Amino acid sequence: MKRSDAFPVTVEPGEWLAEPITIHEVGPRDGLQAESTLTSAEEKIAFCTELVNAGLKSIEVASFVRPDLVPQMADAEAVVKGLPRVPGVKFTALVPNLKGLARALDAQIDAVGVFASVTESFAQANMNTSADNSVKQAAEVVSEARSAGVPSRAYLSMCFGDPWEGQVDRAAVVARSAELLEAGAAKVVISDTIGVAHAAQVEALLEDLYKAGFAPSNIAVHFHDTYGQALANVAAAIRTGVREVDSSAGGLGRCPFAPGATGNLATEDLLWFLHGAGICTDIDLRKVAEATDWFDLKKGNTSASAVKRALTA
Repeated sequence: MKRSDAFPVTVEPGEWLAEPITIHEVGPRDGLQAESTLTSAEEKIAFCTELVNAGLKSIEVASFVRPDLVPQMADAEAVVKGLPRVPGVKFTALVPNLKGLARALDAQIDAVGVFASVTESFAQANMNTSADNSVKQAAEVVSEARSAGVPSRAYLSMCFGDPWEGQVDRAAVVARSAELLEAGAAKVVISDTIGVAHAAQVEALLEDLYKAGFAPSNIAVHFHDTYGQALANVAAAIRTGVREVDSSAGGLGRCPFAPGATGNLATEDLLWFLHGAGICTDIDLRKVAEATDWFDLKKGNTSASAVKRALTA
């Protein structure tokens, strides 16, 4: 029996939401960075090219970090310089410090990402510094990038729960977010790093941010799917006004602090949800699934995305 092609690929805006949602694709960076098997620059460029062809316009492609610490990202310059330059498509790279920013600017990246932590435990474990200093360092990079005319996304980790400290104080999230916004970040990315958030928490935190003076346009969200709640959390964020969501093709990536977790929200699952709700993205779901399938076959991966597996079975 021939598989039906009648399911939604792109949709016109529906009654639930007339505005489009921006999907920030993190698979080529956040997804691959956690993989133990190295991926060549040529494979990364080909993967990114297929994602561009699928209609994704905001893609995180590399990290300008020390190659000895993160060998997977040792070819960051080669990847950025080899990417297809398409009008309307923006490539982002993660930079941990001013040295990383200088490398990214030399490679002519379109935008940068920085990261900071709400909690002390995660800052020490992941960045070898205090939470206050992680925000200070990120703010310095944001300010320097802004001076160079390059926009930045500031990832704030552990906004909902910490594996050592447990529940996170919303007031601390608001305060650290405000520091990053004041430094000049185009977006503060509210991140559920270990995937423990639920929809009520998401709505409460976002409402606190709005009360503190944030506009929805200042905020993006990044959810992990550890407990299967990522899509519910996306829906909660959209209801409050957020219009930019992170996801990873095929659900690439994982959280080292949540053993057995599925990691990042899969782009295919997010698209199926959004298109089913009549929310416009201008992204071809099937082409994203095919790009992921190509990559999975190359690397011998099994996709974490239920939608991708169904579409490519």
